[in-house]
Amino acid sequence: MKTISLITSAFLLITSQACESSTSPELSGEPSLNLTSLPAIGELVVSDSSSLIFMREEEKLARDVYQFFFEKYGLSVFDNISNSEQRHMDAIKVLLDRYQLTDPVTDNSPGVFKDTLLASLYNSLTQKGSESAVEAAKVGMLIEEIDIRDLEERFSATVSEDVLWVVGNLTRGSRNHLRGFNGYLVSQSVVYTPAILAQEVYNAIVSSPVERGGRNR
Repeated sequence: MKTISLITSAFLLITSQACESSTSPELSGEPSLNLTSLPAIGELVVSDSSSLIFMREEEKLARDVYQFFFEKYGLSVFDNISNSEQRHMDAIKVLLDRYQLTDPVTDNSPGVFKDTLLASLYNSLTQKGSESAVEAAKVGMLIEEIDIRDLEERFSATVSEDVLWVVGNLTRGSRNHLRGFNGYLVSQSVVYTPAILAQEVYNAIVSSPVERGGRNR
């Protein structure tokens, strides 16, 4: 997330309306990342180090929030995508180790973060999503929107092939997560209005099939 306040203000933009179509809510995200196929270690640009450290906790935020919602509502979409976020965390940890960067996740407990703003955000997101399963899915949509935007902006200058490979997989995963949460909302006759992504970008994502591999961002 480029700025934490963006998420809080985006809550005001989330609305629900009737929707006539339906689709499967049970998309599970992307397959496990084959980290043994990572390209060779490269050279980080100046912004990569801080971005990787932040993204490690940002992916933890998503994982923790979805775990919270799965425990509350028992919906498999939250469990599946939470497991996917754990794979995202693992992938970033590989990069942190490769480039000898300090891992900010020293306590893997839910809701615990080095970044105090992320800790506060965890509380806000889980509180918002505790209103209903539909509101929880909207929180998930918002998280994934910002993940997509953040990955694209934070790593726009990256030249290291291994970082680009991981970022490409994480971005594709977040698009799949959007499809999964959208599937649940549609099954509840709710249409989601994107708060961060342009409407045409969002429409193109949720109307296209689940992505299953490749290295493109």
